Amino acid sequence: MIEEHIVTYREEANELLAELETSLLELEENPADEDLIGRVFRAMHTIKGSGAMFGFDEIATFTHEVETVFDLVRNGKLAVTKVLLNLTLRARDHIKSLLDASVDGKNVERAEGDAVISGLRQLVPVFDNKVAQQVVRDASAPTSGDGSRKTWRLRFKPNPEMFLSGSNPLGLINELRELGMCHVVAHTEQIPSLADINPEHSYIYWDIILTCTCDIDVIKDVFIFVEDDCDLKIDLIDDGGRFDADQDYKKLGDILVERGDLSPEEMQKILGLQKRFGELAIASGAVTPDKVQSALLEQQQVKAVRQERANQESATSIRVPADKLDLLVNLVGELVTVQAQLSQTAAMEGNGNFAAIAEEVERLTNDLRDTALNIRMLPIGTTFNKFKRLVRDLSQELGKEIEMETEGAETELDKTVIERLNDPLVHLIRNSIDHGIEMPDIRRAAGKPPHGTIHLGAVHSGDSVLITIRDDGAGLNKERIREKAIERGLIAAGTGLSDKEIYNMIFAPGFSTAAKVTSVSGRGVGMDVVKRAIEALRGSIEIASTPGSGSTITLRIPLTLAIIDSLLVRIDDSYFVLPLSSVEECIELTRDDIKNSHGRNLAKVRGSIVPYIPLRQHFGISKKCPEIEQIVITTINGNKVGFVVDSVIGEHQTVIKTLGPMYRDVQGLSGATILGDGSVALILDLGVLYRAVEALEHTASGVVL
Repeated sequence: MIEEHIVTYREEANELLAELETSLLELEENPADEDLIGRVFRAMHTIKGSGAMFGFDEIATFTHEVETVFDLVRNGKLAVTKVLLNLTLRARDHIKSLLDASVDGKNVERAEGDAVISGLRQLVPVFDNKVAQQVVRDASAPTSGDGSRKTWRLRFKPNPEMFLSGSNPLGLINELRELGMCHVVAHTEQIPSLADINPEHSYIYWDIILTCTCDIDVIKDVFIFVEDDCDLKIDLIDDGGRFDADQDYKKLGDILVERGDLSPEEMQKILGLQKRFGELAIASGAVTPDKVQSALLEQQQVKAVRQERANQESATSIRVPADKLDLLVNLVGELVTVQAQLSQTAAMEGNGNFAAIAEEVERLTNDLRDTALNIRMLPIGTTFNKFKRLVRDLSQELGKEIEMETEGAETELDKTVIERLNDPLVHLIRNSIDHGIEMPDIRRAAGKPPHGTIHLGAVHSGDSVLITIRDDGAGLNKERIREKAIERGLIAAGTGLSDKEIYNMIFAPGFSTAAKVTSVSGRGVGMDVVKRAIEALRGSIEIASTPGSGSTITLRIPLTLAIIDSLLVRIDDSYFVLPLSSVEECIELTRDDIKNSHGRNLAKVRGSIVPYIPLRQHFGISKKCPEIEQIVITTINGNKVGFVVDSVIGEHQTVIKTLGPMYRDVQGLSGATILGDGSVALILDLGVLYRAVEALEHTASGVVL
């Protein structure tokens, strides 16, 4: 059981560390924001407290040191500076290293942690032992065993001579306020007339309703030095357990009887008057108005706390391991395949009842498929936030001033897609920082603000997501790219290329225009890797650039990799699948059309010339083709390209299956799927097919598709 808690702690700690990094970066922009300071403090305190509870003592000890310094910030005794934020970010990284080491067993550089603590201590004006040991009561107080909030009722009645011992009851009450939500009612009926008052005596006592995560010992510690000088009664009135949110708390009369302010006989007598209890209790003289007010506050606070807890419980999500979600999606994929077989069998049987059942199963399967895929969707903002730290650190390393803006962080993608997007986005952002954004003095000379901006955005577009990385830097140098391409033999010296074709040269393996190799870039490793990674996701990448104004890179990524809408086609006896998101339309290709193109694979589509790829010829299928073929018009990297097939079967729900090791490296295929009759259809990788044929055509005839 403890192992489950440890796994849960690691997951929650990683989430808190991500939140901590985000909060620190935001705090750098708004150093006076008390809410951000509080978020940083709470994140560290939770990591520390839970770490100590589950045996992560080194994490707890280290985090306590950082938390102590940040408490001084929270109390206005230490300013938020760049040095403090740099040290705190390093502390966050060290905690992450300690956390990872608890899993993989790797050694952690303890000297880094010591250096961080030493740096933090130097920031504190007088960092003596007392400050080093400082622990704020409301943050460090032991919590209840299950971490739930409990509500306590206190009656604090000081002895009249308490002032003579140097104690101040109001200071004790203020300490209670720091523990949690607190309502206080003062009882004044024992105050004598002015002539009889002794100014050195205390005549007031208090009822206090306190809601906090503390155990009773923490509350008693507040009164530890005055326990002999007061009457103190502490009662637990709500234990934070589960309950019916609609269930009423105790009646007003029951609270007064339980406190000892009213006898059961007096309560029954008042109830017999059939009027509002509080008003009747005061009118009868049984209790004073402040006692009724105190009881009402208790009733209202417990109800409010319970309702809040009920709302949290009703909205609480459950934590499910990713492999279980993957298994669910795989099973749904199998169900989609079986449903296709059922529908095909029903159509062949011609039985109306059987067909109706098959239609209902198809509807339920589609709903289940959509639900299962939605469960795996995550907002891409979790990935975007990681790059703020990357931009910050790299800009400092290169001596540049760069701000990062994000848009569309709530856009959702399949978790698998998000995970595989991380590395390509890192490469693109690093290139924008190194090659795109100029140094501050160069920007000033060009009439730009000294700080550059990188914009990272995401938006849904059909069954895909468009991710844009835009900078306001110098833009791509077309002539420099052309010269480098000629130098490397990628193009001939006199080749005429469009801007788009020139920009696409940077995706060639080993291509780089950097004058020198740096720790950030210049080795020619990155952009070709980016393109392969995006295409492995069945996505595409486009570049647009304006000299002097900046560049924009647009990624089109499918929402999910598990089940896709596709177009099923046939060539001879073989079936193939094309992603429907790339398909524009289908047109006929006759013998006359082929004859009129004079041996060129070009078709005229509403006044435009569209190149096409005869898949029968490309795959070496030698049987005679039909008199009328079909061209499936698609869009690849912004270009219209046709794929010629024998016939188009129609739309198909494709469950993607990976190919075996023997076929995994076959170019032009990205997977396979099982059809309703049990046969296998291959899924075409249109981008790879296009580039392969483009290269052959360019070599043979000098025509670029």
